[in-house]
Amino acid sequence: MSLDKLVILFACCSLCMAMAGSVAHAESGSPLTGEMKLLDGSACDLAQYKGKVVLVVNVASRCGYTGQYAGLQKLYEAHKDKGLVVLGFPANEFGAQEPGSDAEIAQFCSSKYGVTFPMFSKIVVKGSGIAPLYKTLTETASPAGDVKWNFEKFLIGRDGTIKGRYKSGVGPDDATLTAAIEAELAK
Repeated sequence: MSLDKLVILFACCSLCMAMAGSVAHAESGSPLTGEMKLLDGSACDLAQYKGKVVLVVNVASRCGYTGQYAGLQKLYEAHKDKGLVVLGFPANEFGAQEPGSDAEIAQFCSSKYGVTFPMFSKIVVKGSGIAPLYKTLTETASPAGDVKWNFEKFLIGRDGTIKGRYKSGVGPDDATLTAAIEAELAK
């Protein structure tokens, strides 16, 4: 075999190995892996949401943005049949604005906002003890970095990759967010 053919063969093998490594990394780095506990105490495998468009939101019941629950519920109802799921993760890292127990949070969300999208047990979204989901989200999203406040949103596409990160002030009815969700739902 000539040197030119060996170089081409080596280049092809290197490219194939690099591509295989990227695929393995993408799957192992997917935010939708592992089990987490819902507010009712039952286990939920996040892998069940693969293939859907997922909006992950850290929530709190005593925050200036708490009213976003209504918009999140409306967004969920409008698009759930097209493949959107909203996942709420109560967190108490910001001004201790989610002091309640899981039962209290469930009661609040149900009675005050009629929340029917999946709500999870209270977790840590930044700092020591950060939940693996949020570790992956904050390290992988653009821009990377800690969650800054309650009601920050991460949009995950049907392919399992993070498509956007939206600050707390970006409400569920914000045109930028809804356009991004609709674009992902159309895929």
